[in-house]
Amino acid sequence: MTSFSYDIYSILTEVYMIISICVLLVYGVLYSTSSKIGYPLLTLNIGWLTLQVLILSILLVLYSVPLNLVSWNCFLMHDFFVHGAKLVILFSSVGWYFMSFSYISNEKINSYEYWILILLALVAILFIIQAYDLLTIYLAVEFQSLAFYVLASFKRTSEFSTEAGLKYFILGAFSSALLLFGSSTLYGLTGLTNLGDFSKFFTGMGINEIYSYPSVIISLTFITVAFLFKLSSAPFHMWSPDVYEGSPTSITAFFSILPKLAVLSLLLRFLVLSFHDFFPIWENLIIFCAALSILIGTLSAFSQTKWKRFIAYSSINHVGFFLIALSTGELEGVSSIVFYAIIYIIMMLGTFSFVISLRYHRYPNHHQIRYLKDLTSLSKVNPVLALTLTFLLFSMAGIPPLAGFFAKIFVLLASLQNNAYGLVVFSVLMSCIACFYYIRLIKSMYFDVSRALLVTYPISKLNSLVMGLSIFLVLFLFLDIELISMFTTRMALPFLG
Repeated sequence: MTSFSYDIYSILTEVYMIISICVLLVYGVLYSTSSKIGYPLLTLNIGWLTLQVLILSILLVLYSVPLNLVSWNCFLMHDFFVHGAKLVILFSSVGWYFMSFSYISNEKINSYEYWILILLALVAILFIIQAYDLLTIYLAVEFQSLAFYVLASFKRTSEFSTEAGLKYFILGAFSSALLLFGSSTLYGLTGLTNLGDFSKFFTGMGINEIYSYPSVIISLTFITVAFLFKLSSAPFHMWSPDVYEGSPTSITAFFSILPKLAVLSLLLRFLVLSFHDFFPIWENLIIFCAALSILIGTLSAFSQTKWKRFIAYSSINHVGFFLIALSTGELEGVSSIVFYAIIYIIMMLGTFSFVISLRYHRYPNHHQIRYLKDLTSLSKVNPVLALTLTFLLFSMAGIPPLAGFFAKIFVLLASLQNNAYGLVVFSVLMSCIACFYYIRLIKSMYFDVSRALLVTYPISKLNSLVMGLSIFLVLFLFLDIELISMFTTRMALPFLG
């Protein structure tokens, strides 16, 4: 009985969310044909109920004790890292909710299923963070992917959205095949699927012994590539710009912000914890992908004219820094990954709240910006909004003393401790080059002159709240950097062994 209560305790938040999803789904089905409270009132109502579910889920995690236990017959792990990652994901989802609520009404997405799918995707992300077995990893990743495929193609009136969903489905199936093939081969070779068992099985192996297991190395490579694909790391990034561009903007924000930390947790558990003895093998793959991600993310962003493709390549650049920290394989690297992920989420929330909220009047309607050139003369039309974006862009470029600078410097310091001097110098040089396209946007806002009279649509209060909080953290986090660094170090402790 005690064992079962511990099992339930570890997934209490997920159980609550699944029950809430079932209740909301029944509620939506029953009232969707109603003439009085049907669409769009039903969508609005379920939207607010979704916020209630998210807030109560945060309270459940916040007031739970982070026990270090393996539950559900060693399928799930519950430790400091899981507890902290759940909090980050759920707080981020509330920020995303505030940001996207106005977008739903402006774009007239009147389907209550939207919120149901978002909650299902969040449950999948929470399960991915806890996954401690190849079986649960595969099931949780596929659960997340199925929700994502539908969300990408949710705007049924747009052929771009349909194309994004189809591309994501086809390429995602390829990634899932790699994960399944690698997992099944690894099980066939060792008879194991549990990540803890792998770490014990391969403990103490010398470099010569490692190379005598080529099949294990191939399996390890396949699984790592599948995870890197989900992370949209180069050279497995080909799906990312197209899916980001075609999906509804709120869904693009969801893809960009929330799944990153979940996939990073998989990479950390799999490489740092289970296959740490194979470090000489996977270190080279991670370093190669890190350098390529920074190179492609930086250079490809120069030629972009649309906002969502620009953000896609910018996020590929950030993924490169995640992988630099991962390539150290040490506690400092894990801590800096989590720190960078939190700062990345804050910056992305601010950037997407700007993109979603900046709408221009074009009689008789108003439309959301799509192209980078839409920023022309924004400082004259809305100087506060222009200044907000300026700080966010400087933070993404890594200009001190903004939060983005500290995120990058922590990653580079962890890499320097591992004597990866060439990689650090390369990433610093590429960051200097990346400053150019961020500054180009600032030049467009402040110095270019628009030929047409621009009239901006008022920004919603919820969007203003997200943008204001994001810019506050970006500007003033340096005053007490330990506020986050102590939290991230505590999250990294389970990887100490």
